[in-house]
Amino acid sequence: MNILDYLATEFASFDEKPFNPVDSVILSQFCMVRMELIAPMGSNWQRPAGFGRALKSRLAPARPVRFADALRAELFPTLFSGFDPDLIKETLVALAASPRFRDLSIEHCASMFDEDEHVQFAAMTFSRKREFAYVGFRGTDQSFTGWREDFDMAYRMPVPAQELAVRYLEAVAPHLPKRLMVGGHSKGGNLAQYAALRARPAVRERIERVYDHDGPGFGAGAVDDKEYATIAPRVHKTVPQESVVGMLLETPADCTLRVVRSAGRGMQQHSPFNWEVAEGDFAYADRLSEAALSAHAVSSQWLAGLDRNQTRQIVEAAFEAIRASNALDASDLISGGPRTISLLVEAAKNIDPESRDVLLRALAPLANLMAQDTARSVASRFSPKPKA
Repeated sequence: MNILDYLATEFASFDEKPFNPVDSVILSQFCMVRMELIAPMGSNWQRPAGFGRALKSRLAPARPVRFADALRAELFPTLFSGFDPDLIKETLVALAASPRFRDLSIEHCASMFDEDEHVQFAAMTFSRKREFAYVGFRGTDQSFTGWREDFDMAYRMPVPAQELAVRYLEAVAPHLPKRLMVGGHSKGGNLAQYAALRARPAVRERIERVYDHDGPGFGAGAVDDKEYATIAPRVHKTVPQESVVGMLLETPADCTLRVVRSAGRGMQQHSPFNWEVAEGDFAYADRLSEAALSAHAVSSQWLAGLDRNQTRQIVEAAFEAIRASNALDASDLISGGPRTISLLVEAAKNIDPESRDVLLRALAPLANLMAQDTARSVASRFSPKPKA
């Protein structure tokens, strides 16, 4: 089973079967629907709330909608984002039909996109009567602005979307049921963790669960272990067996990784539509694949040799090369391996000499580390196995 099979067959109410990780990943995928076109957030959530604005939002609350309200064919050409827009559309139809989900209220749909400031952010809230609410954060879309913000996390903390996630959570929390859950897929998972970590204590204490579905980690030293311990028991982080995105940067020591079986290969493992579902939960594997562990070790070793300023220069040079070339899209950028390096080297021919030198100097040691890792892997395959 996958998540669409689950939607088609799971008819139990949330009273009969409590909210679970599969429910979370489904709603995180619905966050890729541009519901801000249908139910935009009424109040200014980007700044700390003052008394006057808080009173106004109480007197004129946001109008909730249902999944069925998004079934507008005239909006379909621009309504769906992400790498699987057709599957997101299927998810919308399935949610509108599902007795488990169809009566959830959707409200407080917020969005911000700024190419110059490298900001791609969106969030929405799903409520079940006055029982509980799920605050969902959108993952990275297909824009290079979104991916640029992801890579900015390697040297900048917080990035704008992380700050906006905290402001959004604190702005909507007073209007929601006491029981809160937050979550997201890809960058949305990172935003969910960051928002839960940095929210006011009164809001943080209401959060029952933080769902991070294959979201990247945090830059070195960005999260204090003692501070993270305040949310660690409530964090449920899932990654596929060949995770790339979810293994980027650093995962806090107290964060347990739950490895999900996936029917996809390579970057297709990142898509939750390929994740296996069994008995109302994911089908879990014992551990990450050797390829995922090797890729994480190589990237960690490479980043450890760079300071923040060097990392910033490399990211800027890489995206300058991307802008100058039509050879890459976002999936190429994060696919990893020699192909990514060769594409960046080719693209670097189109940028100014100074930026090109920065990028090529950085890629050389990365290529060497990858070659060494490959050599070790080949050697281990052919080395004699110890006798029992």
